Amino acid sequence: MTVWTIAQLERNTADGGVVVAHWRATATDGDYSASSYGTVGFTPDPTAPDFVPFESLTEADVLAWVYESVDKDSVEAGLTAKIEEQKAPQTVAGVPW
Repeated sequence: MTVWTIAQLERNTADGGVVVAHWRATATDGDYSASSYGTVGFTPDPTAPDFVPFESLTEADVLAWVYESVDKDSVEAGLTAKIEEQKAPQTVAGVPW
């Protein structure tokens, strides 16, 4: 299962428009986990009818914006692949003594 969260938002001080969302996706399978972190930039328009003031935003609102810009399926597939590599590593480190 993959959980997406918004770690941080950057906004304009003049109008509260969000200009950058920092997101994290974390997948967990038993004792194994993998995560990915990224950012998405926006050009807010406070005159647009769908503009949401910063104080009224929810994490779900911002995640919807992120999903419009990020290939969600690809990110989740990459996390699944990282977990599978943890379960059955192709290479390991160490010395024989």
